[in-house]
Amino acid sequence: MSTPEARTSPARGARLSVLKTYKLYVGGTFPRSESGRVYEVTDAKGQWLANAPRASRKDARDAVVAARKAFGGWSGATAYNRGQILYRVAEMLEGRREQFAAEVAAAEGLSKAKAQARTDAAIDRWVWYAGWSDKVAQVVGGGNPVAGPFFNLSTPEPTGVVAVLAPQNASLLGLVSVLAPVIVTGNTAVVVAAQDAPLPALSLAEVLATSDLPGGVVNVLSGGTAELARPLAAHQDVNAIDLAGADPEPATELERAAADNLKRVLRPAPEGVDWAAEPGLERMTAFLETKTVWHPIGA
Repeated sequence: MSTPEARTSPARGARLSVLKTYKLYVGGTFPRSESGRVYEVTDAKGQWLANAPRASRKDARDAVVAARKAFGGWSGATAYNRGQILYRVAEMLEGRREQFAAEVAAAEGLSKAKAQARTDAAIDRWVWYAGWSDKVAQVVGGGNPVAGPFFNLSTPEPTGVVAVLAPQNASLLGLVSVLAPVIVTGNTAVVVAAQDAPLPALSLAEVLATSDLPGGVVNVLSGGTAELARPLAAHQDVNAIDLAGADPEPATELERAAADNLKRVLRPAPEGVDWAAEPGLERMTAFLETKTVWHPIGA
């Protein structure tokens, strides 16, 4: 006679894996897509990996609201504090490097060694930008020589809410290379993950949620890049847009939509970008505005 344990326990070696449910990241929480839609994500060989949420225009608008709400606190934080939080993100990434390497390998069709190298480069890139948090103002700001008894000081300030279209061909390193420079300078971001390889971005959202980054500073959407880019480019409360992940022809249309409220636009490089190359300051300064103050010199 079989025991209850024997009847209910699975056969040895027949355990079913627990499949992961990926969600959007908006305002520090993990909602499902407003429409309930999902789409299949496959690896470089076409094998199914997971179902990712297909964000809607409503999700994009909600993400902008969350980013605007978080902007005041994040831009008002000290540069040193922002650097500490970004470094904490790097620590969390380091602890999950094997998971990210596996996701990068599947997304980009890389060997385990190459995927590990790109994951390490992404972590190092995040640390690099964290180190610039309290230095970029000294490099691009400062005192200006003027004729007259005045102090003339220029200080960089964040632009506001930045929509970021993640690169399509570098699921983690490219994503870090466009996201970190946006938030280290005090902006908040709405990120549209690479359409065919969104899993590293959705996993990065889980790291951000547990790394002291205030909710709403980064919001991550997955789905059709073109479908989400259009409402973000036309949104009146988005101050800038990075078109790194847009194709050349749609990028021109998005620029026209962005012109309605004079958004700053960072255009995609026509010859493509080597995301493994040493970064400069261009992506940080692209979303900074310079405030100049005049003050009379006292007697």
